[in-house]
Amino acid sequence: MQIVNTIDTTRAACRAARHSVQRVGLVPTMGALHEGHLSLVRLAKAKGGFVVVSLFVNPLQFGPTEDLAKYPRTFERDCELLERAGVDLLFAPTVAEMYPTPSAAYVNVEGLSERLDGQSRPGHFRGVTTVVSKLFHIVEPDLAVFGQKDAAQVAIIKRLVRDLNMPVEIVVGPIVREMDGLAMSSRNAYLNPEQRQQALVLSKSLKRVQEIFEASERSAAKLITGGLEVFRAEPAVRVDYFSVVDPESLEPVDTVTSRALVAVAAYVGTTRLIDNALL
Repeated sequence: MQIVNTIDTTRAACRAARHSVQRVGLVPTMGALHEGHLSLVRLAKAKGGFVVVSLFVNPLQFGPTEDLAKYPRTFERDCELLERAGVDLLFAPTVAEMYPTPSAAYVNVEGLSERLDGQSRPGHFRGVTTVVSKLFHIVEPDLAVFGQKDAAQVAIIKRLVRDLNMPVEIVVGPIVREMDGLAMSSRNAYLNPEQRQQALVLSKSLKRVQEIFEASERSAAKLITGGLEVFRAEPAVRVDYFSVVDPESLEPVDTVTSRALVAVAAYVGTTRLIDNALL
């Protein structure tokens, strides 16, 4: 695995791979890798070609009171995992490399970026779409792989690619969970043992909604009520949002008549976790 820190070297390596008639697949990450990330790498490899993983903790997607400074950074371990997974190139730039001067140009998907996490974290998705756009220009991938756990991000990036005619296939990997149902997340490392148990309420609430849905309930309000009832068993966990939305537009739905996304965000202690399920 080649490890590079500069845009020019990354661009040259990807163009050389494409010149040898290889498809280029990109898996963007912020590091602190777990099995969820590695499942995305395997998905990229299954598509064939030259696999690039980016590792960059992007300051643009963190608010002034969020966890940028303490976000877990495990570079050496990440490199070992990616090497074993068969990654061809790891692009690990510095902040100065990605943003050599204070940014004056941003990419924003209006409307979608203000929903779900975007409502709770103003400016977050503008940071995501800006850095993803930069990565797409640097790597010029044929395909890019993202995880379903970040469902709002997936919807926004799909819209970005569609509206700006970017020649990138967006591939979505399923949520990877621990044995007890907790969705894998780099932020799970913040949880103490008691909070780790409390965090299970997110996946349990989604499971309850799915059970209600399978019993023929189609009212979004009643599905949400059923999910929120599960949180009563964990009063220490504070719900940020619990929503039933269209998975593409992220707009709330009143009645589930086709595919719908049930999305939840909650604070376990000071750690904000997200999870979702498709109906």
